[in-house]
Amino acid sequence: MKTRNYVALAAMATALLASCQSKPSDPEAAFINELMSKMTLAEKIGQTNLLPAPGPIFTGISEEADILNQIKEGKGGSSRNIKGAEAIREYQRIAVEETRLGIPLLFGLDVIHGYQTEFPIPLAVSCAWDTVGVKLSAQIAAREASTDGIAWTYSPMVDICRDARWGRIAEGNGEDPWLSGLLGAAYVKGWQGDDLSDPQTLMACLKHYALYGAAESGRDYNTTDMSENRMFNEYLLPYQMAVEAGGGSVMTSFNDINGTPATANSWLQNDILRKQWNFDGFIVTDYGAIKEMKAHGLGGDDVVTERAMQATVDMDMCSELYISQLESLLEQKRVTMKQIDDACYRILQAKYRLGLFDDPYRYNDAERGKTELFKAENREAARKITASTFVLLKNDNELLPLEKKGKIALIGPMANNQSQLRGCWSVPSDHTQYSTIYDVMKQRLAGAAEVRYAEGCHYSYDPTLEQRFLWNDAPSTRSHQELLNEALA
Repeated sequence: MKTRNYVALAAMATALLASCQSKPSDPEAAFINELMSKMTLAEKIGQTNLLPAPGPIFTGISEEADILNQIKEGKGGSSRNIKGAEAIREYQRIAVEETRLGIPLLFGLDVIHGYQTEFPIPLAVSCAWDTVGVKLSAQIAAREASTDGIAWTYSPMVDICRDARWGRIAEGNGEDPWLSGLLGAAYVKGWQGDDLSDPQTLMACLKHYALYGAAESGRDYNTTDMSENRMFNEYLLPYQMAVEAGGGSVMTSFNDINGTPATANSWLQNDILRKQWNFDGFIVTDYGAIKEMKAHGLGGDDVVTERAMQATVDMDMCSELYISQLESLLEQKRVTMKQIDDACYRILQAKYRLGLFDDPYRYNDAERGKTELFKAENREAARKITASTFVLLKNDNELLPLEKKGKIALIGPMANNQSQLRGCWSVPSDHTQYSTIYDVMKQRLAGAAEVRYAEGCHYSYDPTLEQRFLWNDAPSTRSHQELLNEALA
């Protein structure tokens, strides 16, 4: 009797095993695991290295880099701030055709509030309390940027800041965590759509995790000293809401939190982000953030690299410490092979979900760009969204609208400056496409009123300002008050 029972159990086990083996495996996992089985340690580490754009980078640690050889040697899996369909296609061709395994690159860019068609800065857009408008602005920017080879944007920024001295406040959604979370989620949905493999969408990158805007005295990269109670109630909610909206990647912040740099904070990255919020995407540093942890007193190159990897940070943006330190740290058993494999896997997973293995050039469509970039429909949407963000002062004594007659004084350094019309952090757009306020007023009031322009003041103190004060572009040495009195006469 026992023998028959054993035989029956064995038969059931065999049938169950056969059933499991015949079940189709997850195609994503199967593809990535097979690819990784062919990769050397150096190639896996190379995927964790984000290469800077060639030429000077005017942010962070500011370096110059020639990335062509690094791509050919498999020392980079992604790059940032390379602009133009032709340039990106060539870099992608090198990665796909001139490396051993032909793994495509992931190209990212700061597409913050528009690509060629500009929208107001996020702080201004937040004034409309309009999640539908935010989502639409991201959709339009994604459709434009994806024609040039961009597949990844470093947006949304959902840092809460209540100190106007902080220089990055313009890129956020204000000081309310619930509103910032709603708008952050809307940006994610706009960037990524319903299908990340759609070549007219971009992968979002939630930033800066965490508490970047809470740095002491409004000083960028500074210390943040905060209780967990305040942290969870006032600052972490927007990050969580953007993660739950499906954001594909997260960027660490430069600041430290209660004495530990965010990029080395395992409690933030692993315990909260991955385990509590179930984030399954990859984590990238901000520009050079691993190297900059040395300035926080954490240790030398080896120590900061080890701490970042222990905190499950997958991608090193431009400090190049992962490719210079990880192999040695592995030999010393200060990091594990599983940690390196996990980081590589998550980066390859993002590329798979973006469809780059099916077609490395899918986000590089010059033909679509001819009709998509800066098209009239996009500009009209931008005008409507912009109008909804205006915060108006009281129209006392019905001063507005101005009568179309006499002399109208236009004063201020931004009124006749094309580049300033775009707002801050507008890397992709071409400011020459825009007319200045002065130009438009002259055009609209031609024959009806005279528009007189003066710079009035400069962005910073300049003792030569008296000599550069202009009316209708003619230099004058008279005082500001004299010119102002003349304009208002």
